[in-house]
Formats: sequence, structure tokens, C-alpha cells
Amino acid sequence: MAAVLFDFSGTLFRIESTDAWLRAALDGAGLAMPAPEFARTARALQSAGALPGGAPPQRVPAELAEVWRVRDQSAELHRAAYTGLSRRVPLPEPRLHDALYERHMTPDAWSPYPDAAEVLDTLRGHGVAVGVVSNIGWDLRPVFRAHGLDRYVDTYVLSYEHGIRKPDARLFSVACAALGADPDGTLMVGDDRHADGGAASLGCSVHFVDHLPVAERPAGLRPVLDLVP
Repeated sequence: MAAVLFDFSGTLFRIESTDAWLRAALDGAGLAMPAPEFARTARALQSAGALPGGAPPQRVPAELAEVWRVRDQSAELHRAAYTGLSRRVPLPEPRLHDALYERHMTPDAWSPYPDAAEVLDTLRGHGVAVGVVSNIGWDLRPVFRAHGLDRYVDTYVLSYEHGIRKPDARLFSVACAALGADPDGTLMVGDDRHADGGAASLGCSVHFVDHLPVAERPAGLRPVLDLVP
């Protein structure tokens, strides 16, 4: 393989828990919430699917169905979709819905998987080009920089910057072109069999990892190294 493409959320990084997300937003706003109310609210936000990168919605309200379908095609749609879901859950102050959304875009909200740096560094040492291809509505580059992984990434191809989302083969094609790599010599690594599997239609090889909490997947990326001679 001359190049490896990675998904972001659930592949190289994992978002914080819903409890930590809510706690950080409350602390940032200088607000407190009694423990029973906090627990109920966190559960409701998780069920609503309001945390990007977290659990999917148990049900998407009809009025949000269309914006949810295209949420990764622009920054505005992404914010509208996720704040729309969070607004299904009562919060002490309306401003908290935007505070929650802003929180999830901060580097502190994300943790790299334990073997991410090792795998990326090994690929770089072998002269393998690396790209990140993500369905997302905001610029994730600061997350990579803050965690010291940006130096390993040669290109970022983000859905909201192109107006198309995985599994559309065009997004993978943009990444391959940016790396100067032929699809048949490129591996796509992701956790979503539908979205990331779209790379196969372009001729890329595909490898899947499990979207698990960081502590439960200490070495899930290492098999990638066996696929890159």
C-alpha cells in the first residue's frame, strides 16, 4: 500500500462520554445541576443522539429528518442537526445547547486511541502517505495538532469542505488525488461499514475497526500495519 486513509471519530479518536460532555458545558457556563437531574439529563442527551461522535439517536424527529440526512455536508447543517437534537432535552438555560455543541469541537473533548500515534508513526517511517477522510461539520485539524498527531497526516478531506459525504466515492477520490496515490494501492480504515466501505467502490482496500471506548480498544489499529508491506 502506498497510502492509508483513516476515518476520524471511532477510528483514530473517540469523543468523551456524555456525562463528561455535559459536565464540561455546565462548568464552562458556571452552572450546577443536582446529581439526580444531571444523571437524567445525561441519559436523555445520549438517547437523543445529541453528542456528535457519540451514540446515534434512538429516534430522529420528523422535523429534523432531512437536516439529519445531510448534516455532514456543511457546518451550518451539522450544527442545526445536533443542536436540534439537544433541544429535545430540557436544560437549565437555552445557551447550554450551543455550549454543548461548541464543547464537542474542542481538543479536550477527544482522546486518541492508545495505538494511534504508534501506528501513524510506523506508517510515516515506511514512507506511506496518510490521509484523514471524515464525515464532519467542523475543522478537526486543531484536535490532531493538540494531541501531536497532525505531523503524521498528509491531507485532510472533510465532508463539509466538499459538500459530499461518505460513502460517496468522490470524497475518497479527492483524498487519493491529494496524496498522489492510486486507489488500488490505498487502504481505507474506518469503523462504519456503510460510510467507510464506500471506498471499495473506488478500488481501495478497506479495513474496519470497532468503535469502542478508548480503554476497551488498546490495540485495534495495529492490524493495519500487517496490511501495509
